[in-house]
Amino acid sequence: MTTTDSLDVSPRDIVILKARVDYPTASTRELSRILESEYGITLSHNRVNEILHTMSEEEIFREAILPNREIFRHYLFRIAFDFPNFDDNWRSCYDALVNDPHILMFFTADSNYHWHAIAQFRTNEEMERWVHEFFKTHGDLLSEFHNTMLHSVHKFQTEAAIFDDILAETPEGRQYLDYEEWEEE
Repeated sequence: MTTTDSLDVSPRDIVILKARVDYPTASTRELSRILESEYGITLSHNRVNEILHTMSEEEIFREAILPNREIFRHYLFRIAFDFPNFDDNWRSCYDALVNDPHILMFFTADSNYHWHAIAQFRTNEEMERWVHEFFKTHGDLLSEFHNTMLHSVHKFQTEAAIFDDILAETPEGRQYLDYEEWEEE
């Protein structure tokens, strides 16, 4: 996705989102103080709450609960298609992956393996049973299926600093970044 394809979000709202990610448990009253001290943005806590609520409704961000990564074992599934059977079988497989509680993330990729999914299971045996049932149900669609256990997930979060890249795209956003640096001096 290029910047021209991105959601139209103001730099101020990106800063609010960045602060929410950086301080996930802070109240909106605390966020209001953080925004003023770190970015020079003066908004009431009620307005901060309204903006966050609107961004959530517009799906600019989603709040998610991520269990401790030690609870589950994680796996990367890569799926290649048997294209003569694609038209008749892709939709049911797609819906099954999107709606399966074991699938943490499901995405397309530019490779022989067009669909990738990150899945989570308690045990290898549970994963193996799932894969067996997946093949029984969707085997006509599959030409290849590759499974990789992710032995150690070292990082599983979005960092607030990623929003600096978006802020750097506009003059207004750069002002917020400059304010942050100016305050540190």
